[in-house]
Amino acid sequence: MNEPGPTSTPTGTESGGAPTRILLADDHALVRRGVRLILDGEPDLTVVAEADNGAEALAQARVHEPDLAILDIAMPRLTGLQAARELSRTLPQTRILILTMYDNEQFFFEALGAGASGYVLKSVADRDLVEACRATMRGEPFLYPGAVNALIRNYLELARDGRNLPAKAITDREEEILKLVAEGNTSQQIADLLVISPKTVERHRANLLAKLDLKDRLELTRYAIRVGLIEP
Repeated sequence: MNEPGPTSTPTGTESGGAPTRILLADDHALVRRGVRLILDGEPDLTVVAEADNGAEALAQARVHEPDLAILDIAMPRLTGLQAARELSRTLPQTRILILTMYDNEQFFFEALGAGASGYVLKSVADRDLVEACRATMRGEPFLYPGAVNALIRNYLELARDGRNLPAKAITDREEEILKLVAEGNTSQQIADLLVISPKTVERHRANLLAKLDLKDRLELTRYAIRVGLIEP
């Protein structure tokens, strides 16, 4: 007799409980609409809030305290990874899934480091997202199947060679400021958003230019696009 696998564990209304309450954050309204149709079509999942940028996602999370946050990576104000780090710190009971177009192992490892339990590609969201939500709420990690072997192999090679996973070139605060600079904000606007002084913003920007060996705002913007902080 075949025994049921781990995916048979019930969650939400599958076990008679309340549906998993979900915050959905993506800066494209059409993507949010499509994803919401998928999720709201399941009896054990319900979207209770939406956001079109990372800062709004944090604000909505504080209001609704969702069971699960589904975050895009490339969003205005704060990326999904930045929002995930803050959510993990301030609302540790909220579980996190990254939903992204980036088939990129660096982003995957950063997502895990930021507190995410899973990583789903938008291209297969109609196939994988519902199971990813359920797995996450069961306390299981979820990774899109095609990347499992490559990512595990990469991790094992690093561990075997006694190397750590690649460190980020810049700090979380520098990344936050880099994104806002690349989005065209002035030093004063960034200072107002982050509740710091314009001089502090300028100091961070100078550090970014030095660390990344870049010359000006244009090169900072190109770098931000290359590493997925903003979309071209």
